[in-house]
Amino acid sequence: MNINATLFAQIVVFAILVLFTMKFVWPPIAKALDERALKITEGLASAEKAKSELAVANKRVEEELSQSRNESATRLADAERRAQAVIEEAKARATDEAAKIVAAARQEAEQQVIKAREGLREQVAALAVKGAEQILKREVNAGVHAELLSRLKTEL
Repeated sequence: MNINATLFAQIVVFAILVLFTMKFVWPPIAKALDERALKITEGLASAEKAKSELAVANKRVEEELSQSRNESATRLADAERRAQAVIEEAKARATDEAAKIVAAARQEAEQQVIKAREGLREQVAALAVKGAEQILKREVNAGVHAELLSRLKTEL
């Protein structure tokens, strides 16, 4: 066998194999590689898009959290102010009620003092009448001397 013929036959077979591969095998492989590269590119683009959306969403969440914190702080401050106002109102009502109770007690005490003075005046008048009765050794008529006893009460 001749080496040149074998070499020539191998070159022809190799060329046919190359042409067959280029015509029938290479296009589907290239197509698959291109599709894969396209999918990878689309995946990277969607990952970048998702990353930017995530950043926007995180920013929005931070803003809403900040706003919620501010609102809760405002509501807490309002609640504290309301509580303080209720406390002050309760203190004012308690002070007013205490003043009313003290005024009522003073008025009652004054009435009791007046009653006690009236009672003492009547007792003094009765004692004066008894004393005058004993001095005169006769009976004094209370109906006749009512005006005298009234003046005596007012003087006392």
